[in-house]
Amino acid sequence: MSITQPLRIMVVDDEPAIVEELAEFLEQLGYGVTACHTTEDALRAFQQDEAIGIVLSDMHMPGLTGVQLMGELARLCRSGRLYETAIFTGSSDKQDVVLALRAGVSDYYQKPVNLDELQAGVKRLQERVEQQMKEQQIRQRIQDLAASLHEMHSDLVPAKPIKTDVQMTTPADVIPEPFDKLSRRQLAVAQLIAKGMTNYQISCELGITENTVKLYVSQILRLTRVHNRTQLALSYPSHA
Repeated sequence: MSITQPLRIMVVDDEPAIVEELAEFLEQLGYGVTACHTTEDALRAFQQDEAIGIVLSDMHMPGLTGVQLMGELARLCRSGRLYETAIFTGSSDKQDVVLALRAGVSDYYQKPVNLDELQAGVKRLQERVEQQMKEQQIRQRIQDLAASLHEMHSDLVPAKPIKTDVQMTTPADVIPEPFDKLSRRQLAVAQLIAKGMTNYQISCELGITENTVKLYVSQILRLTRVHNRTQLALSYPSHA
């Protein structure tokens, strides 16, 4: 789901006229809408379409209530999926609101739904989802960087004239200058660069992340005082 595009909204109500009215209104605002008349359809649609980031549901429907539906969505969705929910109800019983808020529903509307209020509310829900997505992406980048730094920290021992997973073919496995300055893992990366492999291919070959490969490449170029990958491949000793 892209944070630059409007999230898809799922509208759930057993009254077709209400679903049609809300869907038409939201589509005019530029949102994609999934219309559902039963909770069974809603559960199925939510699982099948990861683009759904906002769920608007009636409170009282045959089968599951709106709050029960939200609980089922939370149970069924994959870990890390982000979405926001709101309930609308025709009942004047404040207990509906209390139950919805206790269940983690972000907002509620009284029927008949005020469309101006709905527009403002959907915008708030969209902004919340997009902010959560940005924070999730930042956390993932931090985790990737931490993993890369950990891999590199564990590989600080300078290279010795031994065979790595990628075998050298120079006589007696002697490591010539300036490659003798490289650690074992840096040397393995340099050998694969010389074979013409991409960062992705190297990451698969050595079982490390692509971000880690990029960091190794940067280090290798600095330590060998070579300007780019092409020069590195040309200056590397004969390889198989």
